[in-house]
Amino acid sequence: MKVLGRPIDRVEGKLKVTGQAKYAADHAPENLVYAVPVVSSIARGRVQKIDSRLAESLPGILAVLTRQNTTALLAPANDFGSWTKLGEARLLFADDQVYYAGQYLALVVAETLEGAKEAAAAVQVSYVEDQALIETDDALGDLIEPKFAFGPTRVTRGNIDKAFAQAAHIVDQQYSTPIEHHNPMEPSATVAEWKGDELKLFDATQWVMGARNCVADMLGIQRESVHIVSEFVGGGFGCKGFIWPHQVLAAVAARKVGRPVKLVLSRSQMFAACGHRPATRQRVKMAVDDRGQLLGIRHSSISQTSFVDEFTELCGSTTGFLYACPAVDVSHQLVRVNIATPTPMRAPGESPGMFATESALDEMAYLLGIDPVELRLRNYAEEDPESKLPFSSKHLRECYQVGRDRIGWDARTKAPRSMHEGRYLIGYGMATATYPGFRMPGAAAVRLFRDGHVEVSSATQDMGTGTYTTMTQVTAECLGVTVDRIQAVLGDSRLPPAPVSGGSMTTASVTPAVKAACEDALAKLIRSAVDDVKSPFCGMNPDDVVAIDGQLRSKGGSDQSYEDVIRSAGLDEVRGQSFVKPGAEQGQFSFHSFGAQFVKVRVDPDVGTVRVAQVVSVFDIGRVINAKTARSQAFSGIIQGIGMALMEQTIYDKRKGAIVTNNLADYLMPVNADVPDIDVTFLDIPDFHISSIGARGVGEITITGVAPAIANAVYHATGVRVRDLPITIEKLM
Repeated sequence: MKVLGRPIDRVEGKLKVTGQAKYAADHAPENLVYAVPVVSSIARGRVQKIDSRLAESLPGILAVLTRQNTTALLAPANDFGSWTKLGEARLLFADDQVYYAGQYLALVVAETLEGAKEAAAAVQVSYVEDQALIETDDALGDLIEPKFAFGPTRVTRGNIDKAFAQAAHIVDQQYSTPIEHHNPMEPSATVAEWKGDELKLFDATQWVMGARNCVADMLGIQRESVHIVSEFVGGGFGCKGFIWPHQVLAAVAARKVGRPVKLVLSRSQMFAACGHRPATRQRVKMAVDDRGQLLGIRHSSISQTSFVDEFTELCGSTTGFLYACPAVDVSHQLVRVNIATPTPMRAPGESPGMFATESALDEMAYLLGIDPVELRLRNYAEEDPESKLPFSSKHLRECYQVGRDRIGWDARTKAPRSMHEGRYLIGYGMATATYPGFRMPGAAAVRLFRDGHVEVSSATQDMGTGTYTTMTQVTAECLGVTVDRIQAVLGDSRLPPAPVSGGSMTTASVTPAVKAACEDALAKLIRSAVDDVKSPFCGMNPDDVVAIDGQLRSKGGSDQSYEDVIRSAGLDEVRGQSFVKPGAEQGQFSFHSFGAQFVKVRVDPDVGTVRVAQVVSVFDIGRVINAKTARSQAFSGIIQGIGMALMEQTIYDKRKGAIVTNNLADYLMPVNADVPDIDVTFLDIPDFHISSIGARGVGEITITGVAPAIANAVYHATGVRVRDLPITIEKLM
């Protein structure tokens, strides 16, 4: 490979560091006005009255939209498979009920942002308030079975009761994780502009095609009449993956006032308005024989959902396949609480679920006196134990070995609280990492121009992960042209369709489409050359002409640059296009990425503070398209895992349901001083079963396993097993 895998700089990097990259809120059409939501201050009850008279009397106020003066929206299919998925199923202003604090009740539109904020504060809302359910404990009396999830909610195989009866050793423990919020650097934002019956939205979204479809369906207009532009997205982690009320609300407001409307969520509104990772309660019961061979695992979880929709955090999504175990019983239940609807957050299900299972496996290792890595190797799954299919590619053994060598695992003393550096307690921990190798249909177009430049396009998104660059690299590799001649165009719903940038599926879905579009363009270019009477290739068999290093060449020695071929044929450009989708291989292999997380922690025994001193991560993700952007993704996921383990939790006022930690001062996240030496290795072994490129996703596997590895290291350092995240000082003292 001449270009693929190279750590080339981001092709859009200069635009970003010079401030020229336009994010959603940077767009300012002529005659722009501003919108600010009015949200509920209670978590449960009914709106008795919305009095907007004072707000409407303020200067510069254009409209106050409420349920009483807004046309009802239509319900879209709300089906991920049909590329329409709302963040919450209840439509905006659907009734007078209040289901959570922060729920949209009205929208103020004004000439200025300051005026809109002042008027929103002046809108008076009276309620009939009911007692809210906020804590899982308060809702346990009404457990419900999930009706919808992005995977099976129940997995059973073997005789689980027999496994426990025959076990030599059993670990049976409860684990819990709190509510966490995504907090991308860029808040969600939408700028809506109508031109006749055509709607244009500049939007911060992880799914331009899903946003187009949902907004059009809710407004009852043709999907082609909605144009979504999302050229740059400042992070998402899942909160921008589905469609939220503010996106369609901006469109409704712009139509109401007849001017473009900008709606940017405040940081506090981000905590209530576009999802979160729900709190989970998990019980893991694990049985082994006297050699440490797994006999059975029962993994049950309870997670929160809302009263306006259903979202299931699939904590047991990895339990059925990660290790060779003959008996498995995985179940999920939900409780409804007066909190906004949860949504996927980086590695949904896997992140909290693997905290429980990988912690339990570590507890088993100490119970048996077996090295935690060795225990995992004794239970290594050569094929998927659940589907009975071979893995498309699996090199987890190598991940374990590289990780243990790079961190010096074998030099550690094995007993808890036995290692010191000066006055500090030192601990080492590890865990497995895994995430599915998802792929969805995707399309792309490639245009070769007569001046020598190339354009590659797809309606995908770049959330800072490097999609502009990876599309460019694949194009450069397939066409044999230099990167500086290629322009990548994306983030526009009028381009060839692509799936959501979630589930780590963008690379696996879009890069094969780019490759196929390049091949189509070259085939058309060769056909133009052999049909051109002025061409040195005229009359040749197309199979005798090849494309190498930006030129067409024949066996007879003729060669001509792409641009010369196009000019000779009297063309302005040659366009290749593709639409690729998963095929029969989906039923022949089990697609997963794997990895290993190794961590060293330093604990102050006097005050209980935990510092992560070193992280060594090794990943088997298929082919790496760009070593630099992939490493950046790994760093971000690992750092987010550190936050999950030691800091992050969203606190609610149990009385009113208000979010107490609704800002970046009170919601703790890792900063530079919290980030240790991070050593990342990619095995870089292509998986050609998943696609012609051989790459699976990198974004989400990088957080999986980090939290349990840290918890396991804290146990090794202190002898204290923390089963309730985050690991705080109070839990160690």
